[in-house]
Amino acid sequence: MEIPIDDDVREMIIKSGEDYRVSTACRGPTLVPVSVKPPKSSDIRIPVGDRFLYVSLVQARYISRVTMDMLYDPEDLYTCSVLRAYR
Repeated sequence: MEIPIDDDVREMIIKSGEDYRVSTACRGPTLVPVSVKPPKSSDIRIPVGDRFLYVSLVQARYISRVTMDMLYDPEDLYTCSVLRAYR
């Protein structure tokens, strides 16, 4: 399964020096660093430069591309119960 990744997302991941994951959160598909929500063995792993973008199998069925509007708001760590455990 190929999921397109917008160029600005690719650039952000490469510059961050971290791997990222698209996972399920309170507001829908959320793009978070793996330090916030670690990848699962079932995730789709997509190379982005020297980094990786992991996409939850659940979200992979519903998204048509990865965009910057999926990037999490750090406030989500306090307001979303799915992410709260990772703050």
